[in-house]
Amino acid sequence: MLKGIDPVISPDLLYGLAKMGHGENVVVVDRNYPPFSAGIPVVHLPGVDAPTAVKAICSLMPLDTFIESPLAAMEPVGETELPAVTGEVQAVAEAADSRPLKVRWVERFAFYAEARNASLMVSTGEARPYGCYILTKGVWPSFTPPQA
Repeated sequence: MLKGIDPVISPDLLYGLAKMGHGENVVVVDRNYPPFSAGIPVVHLPGVDAPTAVKAICSLMPLDTFIESPLAAMEPVGETELPAVTGEVQAVAEAADSRPLKVRWVERFAFYAEARNASLMVSTGEARPYGCYILTKGVWPSFTPPQA
């Protein structure tokens, strides 16, 4: 166990996030999504819902500030209301990033195509439909170490 790191973050997830550079994507998917179909590295978080996974990821990874929306969601087919899970994911991402975020909706098959170009797939135990998201990694603000 490491101090200050959410226990949801497994060693494989920590490694996958650390390898990513700014502008790269991590895809967080529900239990209905076929994670290995994208052909990218997959980390499993069984029993963890999407908002909990996104909160843990965003506790370590800044979201991109150079694009309109670093949070994308699979668009529900035939639905007119925002899925509750998406509202929860948006709220935890906004809280972690300390700013309002607009969700970019991605049509289902376009989402599959975008997922194939991501750096990492996180397969959760999210049971609610359309609990699938793409997070774009940002840059860490400049840091000046303290002088001795």
